[in-house]
Amino acid sequence: MKPIKIIECPRDAMQGIKTFIPTEKKVDYIQSLLRVGFDTIDFGSFVSPKAIPQMQDTAEVLAQLDLSQTQSKLLAIIANTQGAQLASVHKEIQYLGFPFSISENFQMRNTHKTIAESLITLQEILDIANASNKEVVAYLSMGFGNPYGDPWNVEIVGEWTERLAKMGVKILSLSDTIGSSTPEVIDYLFSNLIPKYPDVEFGAHLHTTPDKWHEKVDAAYKAGCRRFDGAIQGLGGCPMAKDDLTGNMPTEKLLSYFTTQKENTHTSPMSFESAYNEATKLFSAFH
Repeated sequence: MKPIKIIECPRDAMQGIKTFIPTEKKVDYIQSLLRVGFDTIDFGSFVSPKAIPQMQDTAEVLAQLDLSQTQSKLLAIIANTQGAQLASVHKEIQYLGFPFSISENFQMRNTHKTIAESLITLQEILDIANASNKEVVAYLSMGFGNPYGDPWNVEIVGEWTERLAKMGVKILSLSDTIGSSTPEVIDYLFSNLIPKYPDVEFGAHLHTTPDKWHEKVDAAYKAGCRRFDGAIQGLGGCPMAKDDLTGNMPTEKLLSYFTTQKENTHTSPMSFESAYNEATKLFSAFH
């Protein structure tokens, strides 16, 4: 069996907060996460400061992190070729994350590009990643449904998976952008796609309300998914979700679930508790 990978997303937790969190506070928080043993930390983004002001200091944060004692890899989100070029000069970053929506409406809202334009951008990003020894994580946003009335069904998700795999995407995270996924759809997608594309690592970037987390994780895990994104305390999430209670998948719930499944997440419970306390301190001061 493949090991479970937990991807912690402080970037997702912070990016919607209006008050600017000082760089040193971000550094301290991410440093606490680096001690836990997560597979990857989605720590920042190289996007326009106008679009996401909170992340404008990503390069400064990176410069101050001590990576000497951690096994965790770093992921930065980018929305275009320029962002990929900015991120690619940092040897400490292993992954470039690119949100690719199969909803024309959402792609326009998110990156101001059509799907056709985004495919060209993705190819350019893959080329930059190859040249700088990085890997692209593509997020298939609206992977589990579409509230905008664009066509959506599991076959469309399959077609896009096929296309992106052919382009050379090796890690594809299905994103439940608005928390609309159901256990049935999660099970259907992962149990069909994982065996069909053995060279692609599939991830679950699930958003959830507090009462639905277990059924979503359970469905993805039992269908063969071994890569899960989370954020401590479920902080952050998509501003476009209809329900205010919809947030990121709480990392503590992921860890408790995999403990009951006797899966090793390679995380330290004591370091996690310390990071959890840091999150409480940081996000009660800035929210």
